[in-house]
Amino acid sequence: MKSFIAKNPGTAREWIVVDATDKPLGRLASKVADVLRGKDKPTFTPHVDSGSFVVVINAEKVKLSGRKEDQKIYQHYTGYRSGLKETTASVMRERHPERMIELAVRGMLPKNKLSRKILRHLKVYAGAEHPHEAQGVKAVELV
Repeated sequence: MKSFIAKNPGTAREWIVVDATDKPLGRLASKVADVLRGKDKPTFTPHVDSGSFVVVINAEKVKLSGRKEDQKIYQHYTGYRSGLKETTASVMRERHPERMIELAVRGMLPKNKLSRKILRHLKVYAGAEHPHEAQGVKAVELV
């Protein structure tokens, strides 16, 4: 029996729209990461980028459980001495709500070159409008 190896779909990828309103951040991010990698398809191959494009709308309305709104801390290092910057989830939601979902999805992908390429297929928008109608997007309920 021969092994099946999927080919790169190129321009024949699906475009999927996901509404993040009142969805738990972690569950949404894990489902989006699976769709980006192509794990929802029967032809999944780990070393081939066969996933779909995912457009996430209403990122500002994503839900955090418990007291994470005040206790969850996002950190990044500027590169300078004592340049560790910390931001709580409530401040991140005000300033960059799409970044919360991008960071959660990035953390759920493998840490390699292919995942950095796959992350370019993720489009996150704070509001309900997005500029990808021409791609023939279809709405999907993931969580």
